[in-house]
Amino acid sequence: MFGRRPDGKRVKKLDPIVQMTPYLMPMRCDAQVFLEHKADYEKLSRYIVRKSQEGEKITFMQILAAAYVRAVSRNPEVNRFIFNKQYFARNNCSISYTVLKDPQNTSSHEDAVRILFDLTDTIFDVRDRMNAAVAKSRGAEDGGFSIRLARALLSVPGLATTVVSIVRLLDRYGIPPRVLVKELPFYSGLFITNNGSIGLHHPLHHIYNFGNVSLFFGMGSIQKEAIVEAEGKTRMRRVLPVGITADERVCSGAHYAAFFFDVIHFLDHPEELEVPPETVQFDQGVEYHVPKIKKAEA
Repeated sequence: MFGRRPDGKRVKKLDPIVQMTPYLMPMRCDAQVFLEHKADYEKLSRYIVRKSQEGEKITFMQILAAAYVRAVSRNPEVNRFIFNKQYFARNNCSISYTVLKDPQNTSSHEDAVRILFDLTDTIFDVRDRMNAAVAKSRGAEDGGFSIRLARALLSVPGLATTVVSIVRLLDRYGIPPRVLVKELPFYSGLFITNNGSIGLHHPLHHIYNFGNVSLFFGMGSIQKEAIVEAEGKTRMRRVLPVGITADERVCSGAHYAAFFFDVIHFLDHPEELEVPPETVQFDQGVEYHVPKIKKAEA
C-alpha cells in the first residue's frame, strides 16, 4: 500500500510501453514467454569434477542458481514483479525450489524451500546457503512452513478457499501477511524445478498467478546432440537442457537479453563465479544485503 510492500518498493520511472503491458496482459499467465537453453554438460561436469578434487562439492543446480544471482547483480530490472498493474522492485534476491524429504525415495513427501542470497555471493556462498536450506527442510520431522500451513488449511472444509481468497485480495493492495511473503516459495524472483533428478525432460513450466514469481527455470535429464566442429567434423556432445518461462511484462526485451546473455556466459564459465563481483547494481531506491552463512551452518 502507498507504493510499498513487505517484499518490494514501487518503481515509478518506467518506459511507457513497458508500463502499459500490465493493462494489456493483467495476469502472469497472459504474459508467459517460453525459451530454451542447452548448457554444455561436458564443460560443467569437468568443472564439477575439478572442484571435487579440490574438496569443493558443487552441483549443476547450484551452478545455475549462482549464475542467476550473478546475472541479477548486473541486471536488477529482471528482479521486478507486478501487482495491481503496478511495478515493484524486489527487495531481495530469492530462489525457491522443491526438495524431496528422502532423496532416495521418489515417492517420499516434498517440501519447498525459499532462499535469500546476497548479490555479492560467490558460487561457494550460493552452495552453502542451498545446502543449509535443504538440510533444515529434511531435518524437520513435521515438514516445513508450507507443509504445515497446507495441512492446517485442508483440515477444515472450505478454509483453504477462504484463506487463499483473502491473501489474494491483500496481495493486490500491497498488504500481504509478512510471514507468508517470508516463508512461501511463491514470493521469489526465481523458481527452479530439477526434473533431471527424477529422469524427466526439462519442462516449460507455468508461472504462478499466486505470489510474485516472475521467472521459472526447469532443468531436464541429459541429452545428446550432434554438432559440427570448426574443421567440419561431426561429433556427439551431451547437453543439460533448461526450459525457461519468463513474465515478459517485467522489463524490456533489451534488459532480458542482457540478463540471459550473462546467465549463459556464467554457465559456460562457472569459474568466474568463484570470486565476488567487482560491482553490484541495485534497482531504483532498493538496496539489500544478506549476511554470509557460517561454515558450521552449511
